[in-house]
Amino acid sequence: MRATVRQAGRATLQLAVSAAMTFGSYIFITVLLLTAIATAVVVGAFMLPETVLLIRRIAGAKRQQAGAWTGRAIPEAYQPLTGTVRERLRTAVRDPSTLTDFRWMVAYYAYGALPVLMLPLWPLGLAVDGVWCGLLRRKAVVLPLITRLADLDAHWSTVLLKPSPKAQLAVRVEELTQTRAGAIAAHGAELRRIERDLHDGTQARLVSLSMRIGLAKRAYDQDPEAARRMLDDAQTLAEEALTDLRHVVRAIHPPILTDRGLVGAVGALAAGSALDVTVTVDGLTDGHDGPRAPAAVEAAAYFVIAESLTNAAKYSGADRADVHLARARTGLRVRVRDEGRGGADEAGGSGLLGMRRRVAALDGRVTVTSPVGGPTVIEVELPCVW
Repeated sequence: MRATVRQAGRATLQLAVSAAMTFGSYIFITVLLLTAIATAVVVGAFMLPETVLLIRRIAGAKRQQAGAWTGRAIPEAYQPLTGTVRERLRTAVRDPSTLTDFRWMVAYYAYGALPVLMLPLWPLGLAVDGVWCGLLRRKAVVLPLITRLADLDAHWSTVLLKPSPKAQLAVRVEELTQTRAGAIAAHGAELRRIERDLHDGTQARLVSLSMRIGLAKRAYDQDPEAARRMLDDAQTLAEEALTDLRHVVRAIHPPILTDRGLVGAVGALAAGSALDVTVTVDGLTDGHDGPRAPAAVEAAAYFVIAESLTNAAKYSGADRADVHLARARTGLRVRVRDEGRGGADEAGGSGLLGMRRRVAALDGRVTVTSPVGGPTVIEVELPCVW
């Protein structure tokens, strides 16, 4: 009986909040009527986007309440109301979620009265269930009806507030548009970096190499010893130019990924890092005796780890870091943790923005946790099929 009363109390609190929201919705009818009249006469059309924003907030509050009761979050799929008044008005009218919220609000005027039904259930339940459950040791029959009312309210809200497939598609298209723009920006930045490396490094060394060879050819007949020294210098320049080219190639796609797989490549990164790096692997192999992630996914994971370790060595003040690689059912997971000073800022030029763009291009997700004082944890999920 005590557990039944406690559960009925929780349901009563849930229904009381719903009753308060219902009362607010009834008051909101006046705002809707004023907006409809003003929009009809065109003069007050600017009120429509603001009214839609207000409806979104009310619907969002109901989503949170119903999700907290059922334990399953109700997603949102709204198009942002930005731009000029005309653009905001067009978006508010064309957004499929506007119709979804309006339909829910109309229905909520009816089923929002469910909390009223619980009022007679409490005295009846205490009397009936007190005897039925307390004395006869039977299962309560009246007070559980209050919980069912709360379940019914949450269920109807979930069904009515769930975004339509068209709205979810519109949000997905918007996300893909943003990630495509980020991928294009990251690709452009990468091309500029490669061009800068080739121009400032390899090209300058090759020009100097050509000049040394030309001078050696001219001095060969008169001063063979000087020509030999110039050729030695030219050989040194050629080796340095080859080293620069190797660095450029590694930045495009590290050959070690092809030769040793992601596990071996990360092990080489850890060995060459200025930090004491511990690498743990869960469900992955070196690629020779098991499935491997696609090359683009491995490259993204490699660059995320390389950038994270570089940032940790430069900015965190830590002397060690942990790298964890895990194979998941839906993709590859990467976690890099250091015990440094924390406070990583994407706007501070630490490479986090480029990391996000690279991962977003593969429809992945980056989570950065870096409170002041540390630790800094970078978690990446890259979807793929094994």
